[in-house]
Amino acid sequence: MAETLKIKNLLTKKIIILDGATGTELQKKGLPAGVSPEIWCLENPKIIGDIHASYQKAGSHIVYACTFGANRLKLQQYGVKKGVYEINRDLVRLAKKACDRNILIAGDIGPTGLFIEPFGSLAFEEAVDTFKEQARGLIDGGCDLIVIETMIDIQEVRAALLAVKEIADIFTIVSMTYEKDGHTLGGTPPQSAIITLQSLGADVVGCNCSVGPEQMIDFIKTMKPFAKVPLLAKPNAGIPRLEGGKTIFEMDAKTFTSFGIGLAKAGANMLGGCCGTTPEHIRALVRAMERRKPVLPLRRSISALSSARNFLEILENEPLYLVGERINPTGKKALQQELIEGKLSIIRQMAQEQEAQGASLLDVNVGQPGIDEIQTIKNVVGLLSTSSRLPLVIDSSRIETIETALRIYPGRMLINSISGEKEKLTRLLPLTAKYGAMFILLPLTGGELPKTAKKRQTIVENIFRKARKFGFTKDDFVVDGLTMAVASDANAGRETLATIYWCSNKFKCKTILGLSNVSFGMPGRSWLNAAFLAMAQYCGLTMAIANPANVEFMNVKKAGDALTARQKASLNFINHFSQQTGIQEPVSATASSPEEKVAAAIVEGDKERIIAFVDEAMLSGRTASQLVDDIMIPAIVRVGNLYEKKTYFLPQLMAAAETMKKALAYLNPYLAIAAKVDKGKILMATIRGDIHDIGKNIVALLLRNYGYRVIDLGKDVSDKVIVNAARKEKPDVIGLSALMTTTMVNMKDVITLARQQGIETGFLVGGAVVNEAYAKSIGASFAKDGVEAVKVVENLIKK
Repeated sequence: MAETLKIKNLLTKKIIILDGATGTELQKKGLPAGVSPEIWCLENPKIIGDIHASYQKAGSHIVYACTFGANRLKLQQYGVKKGVYEINRDLVRLAKKACDRNILIAGDIGPTGLFIEPFGSLAFEEAVDTFKEQARGLIDGGCDLIVIETMIDIQEVRAALLAVKEIADIFTIVSMTYEKDGHTLGGTPPQSAIITLQSLGADVVGCNCSVGPEQMIDFIKTMKPFAKVPLLAKPNAGIPRLEGGKTIFEMDAKTFTSFGIGLAKAGANMLGGCCGTTPEHIRALVRAMERRKPVLPLRRSISALSSARNFLEILENEPLYLVGERINPTGKKALQQELIEGKLSIIRQMAQEQEAQGASLLDVNVGQPGIDEIQTIKNVVGLLSTSSRLPLVIDSSRIETIETALRIYPGRMLINSISGEKEKLTRLLPLTAKYGAMFILLPLTGGELPKTAKKRQTIVENIFRKARKFGFTKDDFVVDGLTMAVASDANAGRETLATIYWCSNKFKCKTILGLSNVSFGMPGRSWLNAAFLAMAQYCGLTMAIANPANVEFMNVKKAGDALTARQKASLNFINHFSQQTGIQEPVSATASSPEEKVAAAIVEGDKERIIAFVDEAMLSGRTASQLVDDIMIPAIVRVGNLYEKKTYFLPQLMAAAETMKKALAYLNPYLAIAAKVDKGKILMATIRGDIHDIGKNIVALLLRNYGYRVIDLGKDVSDKVIVNAARKEKPDVIGLSALMTTTMVNMKDVITLARQQGIETGFLVGGAVVNEAYAKSIGASFAKDGVEAVKVVENLIKK
């Protein structure tokens, strides 16, 4: 706790300087390829100690222990099966021994190398346990703070942050890695990351690695308006190139520091260096920041929600935000039956349709007798996290259901709801605070339904007083005005409108209504609902829970926005009524023929229904070969095009690929009967010394889906094994992958050996550190991702 206060105090006075690269410095000192850096450092303590000391001497305020890859899943890839706790503990002690007492030592947590559910196969709780094991060693070793860095998966970074916060109250920094397009590999933009992670308890949020400092300035500028916490920037020393078989980072200390000044101006409060930076880079950075005052966080609170791929800041005077209400089994027999059967296809379709129709958020209620509600909400949250960009509103009377959703949702959600009932206050307020969610404040108390606005106001104030004790501000909740039926109480509508007016104009908080209750039991319900909506908008209503497919509702909403002079509402009104040619529906909503249904299932990643659609198409007369060639391959090509345009990101690409894979596996017996010929044979491997294979696996999956036969040799494959396999299998193309600058140089050795042995097969290379210039220099073709790899392979085979 004392160190946390010390760091927070320092951040108000100066820009804190972190250390530079550890990995590239270890390579200079003899770290062999294919060896765990953490184990090698324990065996060579003087080398890592000298590196730590050199950064202290350069002026770093914080030095990272060499524990980046010391989680059990990463260590297992190097054959290390036990001692995770001790490895982390001892590496922190080495760092503390190498540095003076006034230098802060950070325990460093890096990724596992696996994607976490719902985006991958690693169970969320297994990831949490993995990080807890590492964090315990770091903390018991005496680290002053913890850094979670170089993360590409928002769910993995959530797992790591929760792991740390659940075992210790320690200052924690979280840093993600962004691609050139401004998103993580999983499609998370910086705004979503800062909203999600600061709400979950990160003390500092930022970005490191992947790009040079110039582009990182843009990432910091993007995050700063949303940041309640200080920001970190730890860029590479530019983009690496290969020279004489060695990886060279060209950016010198002077140039690096000039961009460091830009990062500080943009709002970075902690600065350091990642790959390729040296003590000289840090020394120059220290000199440049000596007299510079930090740009402190611009806000203390923010009313904002996020998903894995999108965010929503809830602003004053914006057009009414619409919460899509359809994902609720009440009165929907088809959805009730699907939930009982454990199916989710209707929910997928409802989500996609509501997003296309203009919803800003999705309300999710799975309350249905005869189901396991906990497992169902896990499945639904997982599905919607990959199939929709919209943040979620979890609507349940069961606290256990809400807690389950809070834990696994890869964003900041809105809870529906917390009332003045004792159980809700005592159990849900701390849970909501722990997971950093927003909540709908329901002005009800035990057994009482307040009929007047005055009574509701009193309850709102009482709940807010209790919520403040958990750190909530008025930006963290939305008040439900309580819509009641005018059929049973003639004053019901007026009292609700008075509550909305008071919240919006006097208490100064956001508001929400479910509209349709007001007309219950009355004729002409649509007219009552429309008038009530317009009046509520005039009173300052922020959100409404409704069906976006209701044309009358949407028309009144647009008109109400315009008449209350909300931002850009008049223009929206004009566009809405001058371009009413029909709302673009999801592909599945317009698919009518069996073939269209198969294509739509692949495009939307609908694994659940793909086999039924394939069966339907074959019963209509399509052969397996026709389905693959005429329907499925064009569908996956469309997915590739959407990925290239950044309409789709890795989760959608993988969902489509897995759906295609399932359909192909099902059709395989029919294809064998038809003696279908392969489009070509591809040999793939991750290069010697490199244990990373996520990228290679994605490429292999896509190639198989396009009709190629892939022979995957795995990771850390020796030159000789690759060349011997090439001689035996006689592939049409050989694909090589590398993630690290230290291992990509081995690609050249493989190609040289192959050519010496008379193998003239074309090579395709790729990976995070590989570029076209390097590929050309070693006589290979290059692909930046799996979609491009398919096209390159096709061209190589044609040649």
